[in-house]
Amino acid sequence: MEGFCFARCRFTRLVVTMQLVMGVLVMCISMASLHRFYATHALLPGLDDRCATSDGAGAGIAAFDMRALADRVDEVLVQLAELQDKLEATALKIGKKTKRRKHPPQQENMTMAEFRRFLEDEVIHPLYAAHIALRLVRIPRPDPDDDAVDPLVNFFSSEETRKYVTSKRTSRREANRTYGVIGHACVTMRRELDEYMSYDVGAPCPDDWDLGQRLMLGGCDPLPRRRCLARASKHFNRTLNNDDSSALWALPDDANVRWTRYHCRDYRCLSARNPRRGYNRCVGCFDMDRERQRWMIGNVSSSSLSLVDFRIDEVLAVKSAGEIRVGLDVTVGTGSFAARMRERGVTVVTTALNLGAPFAETVALRGLVPLYTATLGTRLPLFDNTMDLIHTDGVLDGWLDLQLLDFVLFDWDRVLRPGGLLWVDRFPCARKDLDDYMYMFLQFRYKKHRWVVSFKSRDEVYLSALLEKPPRS
Repeated sequence: MEGFCFARCRFTRLVVTMQLVMGVLVMCISMASLHRFYATHALLPGLDDRCATSDGAGAGIAAFDMRALADRVDEVLVQLAELQDKLEATALKIGKKTKRRKHPPQQENMTMAEFRRFLEDEVIHPLYAAHIALRLVRIPRPDPDDDAVDPLVNFFSSEETRKYVTSKRTSRREANRTYGVIGHACVTMRRELDEYMSYDVGAPCPDDWDLGQRLMLGGCDPLPRRRCLARASKHFNRTLNNDDSSALWALPDDANVRWTRYHCRDYRCLSARNPRRGYNRCVGCFDMDRERQRWMIGNVSSSSLSLVDFRIDEVLAVKSAGEIRVGLDVTVGTGSFAARMRERGVTVVTTALNLGAPFAETVALRGLVPLYTATLGTRLPLFDNTMDLIHTDGVLDGWLDLQLLDFVLFDWDRVLRPGGLLWVDRFPCARKDLDDYMYMFLQFRYKKHRWVVSFKSRDEVYLSALLEKPPRS
């Protein structure tokens, strides 16, 4: 049995030896890092000459994020220092136990299995993590023929993120390099993005779409692409045939939606009558009988509110028949506006975010096109002067910052063609702020076909408007 055990004295010597090795390793890495940061020309011979003769290369080194690189090296040093402290504490603990007992019992000796487990958990794994982190550190290498740099390559911890943001060479004449695009707010949400990009390449993606959406809403939009397989419902059934008009106004099958990240587990739970349905925007938009009446009849409960409810046929009658062909619906909903326009031969793309309910899935399962994007913080992926109609309902309201609203409206003006229609549907705001928001819409000098302000309550109002973009040269 003694052949399968280590005596405590031998184990103590081994720990002390490893401690000395780790100390020497930490000192070497510290000296190497100082050498890299303060004498880069010694590590890369000819760097000074290249900087003097090539302005592009010098600018590339100057633009490199040395602080992020230093942080990466510091992380490795901290990991090695923590490992050294852990080994010292273990050796000290064993030494104290040895002094207390002159003749320790035989059963306290560590077996081979226990010693192996100790090495794997307390030594090998931390040392391997530090090793990998050190290998991922990249030093800029100036190339006189190429001044491109990757300023964020050492900022993120996830290797997939680092691969994504690194520039890639192309053979196209328009651009010899291309970059994977991410939102600038991803830098402030580095921990969440590293978690989102931690997955097995080629394997099924983690069930974390809600994390990705949280990143998008926080300004990390667009998200980086991932090289994993998107999950789907295990019991996906055949979708409905939209040739039948009634099928366009029927809720999809519950089995076609993955409900793992929602409060509800079926469409019945999403009814407006359920106070715990899990969402508070677009109340009643999963009630297809109610949705089918929208934009067809006015608000029967209040004659004043009915003034702000424009009918689709009245809006389309403003232009010649067939002039409105493609449009964009900026909303939080299930695509009912796009469905109603489709019945009239108009193709409408609907923005969708899953804010507590499967809005994007529902839009797609109804045979419509969902645009999954944080529309208020992202430039619309549409070319200039291409949309005949932009309709907004439920997204813009009085909580929005005026400067952000200004950027959004100018982007809408960019994609709306001359003669196109901007339909502002029931924009709510405080009565005292109405003049400020009215100016935001009126500054473009659109032609006003309809402009209605109605009281929502004593201190709040609704604004509905139908505006036409003038021609510009």
